[in-house]
Amino acid sequence: MTTSRSYRRTLLFGLVVVFALLAASCSSDSDTDDSSSDTTAGGSTETTAAGASGDLVGTFGIDPGADGTDVTGSYFRMVQSGGTLADGPFVPNGDSTATDQTYTLLEPGTGGGLTTGQFQPGPDPLFDADGNALADAIIAPVTFFGVSFAITTSETDPETGDPVAEVTITNEDGTLTGQTTAVTAAYGGQEFNQGVPKPDGSLPGESAEVSGTYDAETGDYTLDWSSQIVGGSFDGFTGVWHLEGTFAEA
Repeated sequence: MTTSRSYRRTLLFGLVVVFALLAASCSSDSDTDDSSSDTTAGGSTETTAAGASGDLVGTFGIDPGADGTDVTGSYFRMVQSGGTLADGPFVPNGDSTATDQTYTLLEPGTGGGLTTGQFQPGPDPLFDADGNALADAIIAPVTFFGVSFAITTSETDPETGDPVAEVTITNEDGTLTGQTTAVTAAYGGQEFNQGVPKPDGSLPGESAEVSGTYDAETGDYTLDWSSQIVGGSFDGFTGVWHLEGTFAEA
């Protein structure tokens, strides 16, 4: 009788252990499935790409501008004072290598392109004796009516003396937005703010906010913005910037 009861207790304990192990196994499988994928109503599985949204910190590499039926790659245009982004008139650059000389083709500088999260100031001195810009980190200096211009970013806006933040570009499911307030064009011994918004937060005249596209798998991007010059010898003129290439994370 004692042996029989002992046997039943042993059997019962074994069954309890087995059920406990089965329950733990099912719970572990369920947790794993929930963390790796989501199942839609139709039964298909969707996977969310890592880093699909958020600030892009690194370098927006610049593809060189190229002439053809249409201008491709990166370029700069300038709208004459009183003109519009849609209809111009655009300033023709007599030194442009493009068939349509209202396009000035850009090439990458020694830093590869426009970097977010840090500044890219120019050298000291910023100009040579003839007023040619010497900054070459973002773009290679390019000739505009006989004088080379370039762009820089620094913590103080040279026109207003106001402190500014580093360039920030944000991706939201393939759409880019951001601010380029720190971008300055150096030309003919002068510096002109060419970012948006301006250091005071404004978007004067034909200035247009940063917009663009981004492919998280390949890193391919486009960036566009325009910035109207306020004051100085180019007062009322608007710089139109188009950059494209591949983004490299820092």
